[in-house]
Amino acid sequence: MNCLVIAATPIEIRPLLEKLKEGNIPISNSIQLDVLITGIGLLATSYSLQKQLQLKRPDLIIQAGVGGCFDKKMKLGRVFIIKKEAIADQSVVELNALKTLFDLDLVPANQPPYQKGWLINPHPVVKKLRLPKVTGVSVNEITTQLQKVRFYKKQFNPLIESMEGAALHYVALQEGIPFIQLRSTSNYIAERNKKNWNMPAAIHSLNQSLLNLLQVL
Repeated sequence: MNCLVIAATPIEIRPLLEKLKEGNIPISNSIQLDVLITGIGLLATSYSLQKQLQLKRPDLIIQAGVGGCFDKKMKLGRVFIIKKEAIADQSVVELNALKTLFDLDLVPANQPPYQKGWLINPHPVVKKLRLPKVTGVSVNEITTQLQKVRFYKKQFNPLIESMEGAALHYVALQEGIPFIQLRSTSNYIAERNKKNWNMPAAIHSLNQSLLNLLQVL
């Protein structure tokens, strides 16, 4: 089994990279592990992933990264699997309401790989994993405005925001490759004071969950 682990930056999976360098990853000999650093954002992720798929088609893609959390009651550093994704800022505000491309009838809501406007992970492997499954949104601009937070909550009701998740879902669904998106929460949405972020906890828990996942594949 070939497993491709992708991340936007090496910082997010540094513990995994260090274990790989040491040759100290306790995974089955039947698993061949490749790692791809895609770069930040939807465009960079889409391009890098497609280039990699031209070289080698994996049996499973795992995206590991940190993200912002919409629920301020949720403790930072928790890890989730993203069940479904949408591109939140591929939209327009009209009459004080957010409208997506699907609301505007510019794209059919069920045009593959979309289902009712969502990029949904359909693969049975997701159901078998014990981590909580939640909704994510991807953005080109990190959300800092409270009005946008309200729009996104009303339209998508997401828990996690990232800048790469929808790219994985879109490409993997189009290519028919099983995938898993792992996200740990490093900060609350619209919180720009990085003193309140908890990147160390987010990276630690993300890599623990990633290593655990690789052991049970």
